[in-house]
Amino acid sequence: MIATYTFDVFSSLDGFAAAAGDWTGYWGKQGPELLDHRLALYGEEQRMVFGANTYRAFAQMLASSTEESEVRDPWVTRMRNLPATVVSTTLEGPLDWPDATLVNGDAVDIVARLKEESEVPLRSHGSLSLNRALMAAGLVDRVQVTLFPVITGQTGLEPIFHGAADFDLELIESRTLDGNIQELIYRPTLHV
Repeated sequence: MIATYTFDVFSSLDGFAAAAGDWTGYWGKQGPELLDHRLALYGEEQRMVFGANTYRAFAQMLASSTEESEVRDPWVTRMRNLPATVVSTTLEGPLDWPDATLVNGDAVDIVARLKEESEVPLRSHGSLSLNRALMAAGLVDRVQVTLFPVITGQTGLEPIFHGAADFDLELIESRTLDGNIQELIYRPTLHV
């Protein structure tokens, strides 16, 4: 059986994964439904997959946070305690992550092998360039976009699909959280 791979990403309406300025995490729009849903989502058995840049960002963000900060939301703590594979050609171990394996090499080859060998679903939160490459290679089964009700035209950082291939998307699931946050789950197919 081949493991399912989900690219899980937060987005502004205009397609940015983050923003500068006075925006806070979740663009300040999180509510109890979103946080409870994320906690349940990460309560399932799965393996995380991160690229080097996202791993570094998460490790730095968590190291500089306190137990009370929103960075340490329960779902983030749960995500950090899941087994993880970090794909990198630049990082050296040991990694500051409880159950992380550092794998050096080509991300497409590594994830293709993980999909064959893993007995649990694979999920990546963020890791934009890694996931664009995996989508182009046909290895992403689901794109899960949590769409926040903001436009960050002046302050947007990290355009999610900048430079990506063209894809047709089949909507397979959707929900509204806290009255204004959309979670959209798609099956991507390379547009030819």
